[in-house]
Amino acid sequence: MLLREGVPPADVRWRETATADQPSLAGEAPAPRGSVRVPRQFLELARRAAASADPARWQVLYETLWRLVHENHDLLTDARDPGVQRLNSLLTQKGPGEGESAAPFVPAGAGLAELRAAAARCTGCDLYRHATQMVFGRGDDKARIVLVGEQPGDQEDRQGAPFVGPAGEVLDRALAEVGLDRERLYVTNAVKHFKFEERGKRRIHQTPRASELAACRPWLEAELAAIRPEILVCLGATAARAIIGDSFRITRDHGRFAATRWAPKTIATFHPSAVLRGEDEAQQAQLYTMLVEDLRKVAQA
Repeated sequence: MLLREGVPPADVRWRETATADQPSLAGEAPAPRGSVRVPRQFLELARRAAASADPARWQVLYETLWRLVHENHDLLTDARDPGVQRLNSLLTQKGPGEGESAAPFVPAGAGLAELRAAAARCTGCDLYRHATQMVFGRGDDKARIVLVGEQPGDQEDRQGAPFVGPAGEVLDRALAEVGLDRERLYVTNAVKHFKFEERGKRRIHQTPRASELAACRPWLEAELAAIRPEILVCLGATAARAIIGDSFRITRDHGRFAATRWAPKTIATFHPSAVLRGEDEAQQAQLYTMLVEDLRKVAQA
């Protein structure tokens, strides 16, 4: 009945009944007549996923159903889609700490404070084994604008906050240049633990795999559901692909607003660390200028 009423997934808060055989929703309205058509494959997947002990299973199923009906009837054929990967993870999900997904650790319908406390105990993928700590998002819990990066860096891992290292300094400078107050924003990452390789005394960033992005995705989804931003800014290609899709290309598609299910205005730009990695001063200046220009569009939106 939620689907027929046109209620989007972000507006639903799920809770288990005492028997735990189906979710109970506050404020349900009588279902109107009519039906929707979904692939037979989804019905079988839904039956199996519903048997999972994962408390987020109903949210995952409804998000998938919503996208099948409203976005892409062939969604289930895209094995690389993060939502499809998360649905499939319910079918073979192991217990907490066995490296499948963060979903069992995410309290359904929680606010940011509860999510942050729960995140500190997350062992949903192997990245927690070597990182110093989980680095959860920081900022205004009623922020109009949310910025999403890739993952914490060395300093973020040590300090427990996003964008506090060299890339954070670049970001702060760019935000100030366009008149955005970081205190009024919410800043987070698609992956919450630092992935790195050791080279002597240095810890060198490694790009997270698609499976690691999918494993950590429940935290990002929960943050966005709690905040419900008007504008969502993806910092870098990894965050953009996690939010917008695998077809996104940063050099081609940056600086363009598009509606996503997470925010009516979603835009991607270069990650501040890309500025630091520029081959020379000229390239660094060019990348910084493009970052500022894209953020200026956000400030003016």
